[in-house]
Amino acid sequence: MAGTTHETPDTRFLARPGGKVAYDVAGEGPLVVCTPGMGDVRSVYRFLAPALVEAGYRVATMDLRGHGESETSFDDYDDEALGGDVVALVEELGGPAIVVGNSMSAGSAVCAAAAAPAAVRGLVLVGPFVRNVPIPKAQELALRLGLLRPWGPWVWRTYYGKLYPSAPPADLAEHRDEIRASLRRPGAWKSFVAVTRTTRDASESHLDEVHVPTLVVMGGSDPDFPDPAAEARLVAERLGGEVLMVEGAGHYPQTERPEVVTPAVVEFLGKATARA
Repeated sequence: MAGTTHETPDTRFLARPGGKVAYDVAGEGPLVVCTPGMGDVRSVYRFLAPALVEAGYRVATMDLRGHGESETSFDDYDDEALGGDVVALVEELGGPAIVVGNSMSAGSAVCAAAAAPAAVRGLVLVGPFVRNVPIPKAQELALRLGLLRPWGPWVWRTYYGKLYPSAPPADLAEHRDEIRASLRRPGAWKSFVAVTRTTRDASESHLDEVHVPTLVVMGGSDPDFPDPAAEARLVAERLGGEVLMVEGAGHYPQTERPEVVTPAVVEFLGKATARA
């Protein structure tokens, strides 16, 4: 995709009720499906995905509904709907799969695992929003006002840059340009705002139903959580998983600190695949 330093496969499209979801796939071996967070595009995995392919996995990265190259014609953007897209992609490619979910798509990964346990045999949850983390009402109101047009796209692009506090990748400006181009498509900003107004009710309600190997990856300086370490422990305890804290990293540790995250994910995938 544009804005990356790595060659990526051609875009494919998965037909879903209401529109098409964009994805690409590369490699051979056990299937791994990677989903980005709200407002992001699938090239957020531009460092992790090629390393997983090299490690012997078949890796699919997909754009969320209304994001990247996915269509903006959908009516539903909540965790259940996005989780359904994950399950459909696993079935399309021939699973089961280990699902990597970043930010809010960690919630959709949980929903997918609960809805189709035979399709999902492990989870890697990065900076995960899988429950409704309490935030002050003033902050919630500021978010809603900040995302209004005409200033909304600028506010999001500026805030996104702050989510890499310690070691932003050299190509971050190019990646942000790719996000901006995605959100300029007709209907894309409306889809993005619809996603911001969803809750984690569904994923939180399913946490106790998921019983697969789980790795929680959390940036120690993630500004989206009041206490990142405490949130990581809570999510891991609910899912019976393990935690990788990445000190100094923000909301995208797989991109900010790939030298730490990639080996840990490869090791986890090996254990989860062997267990399955």
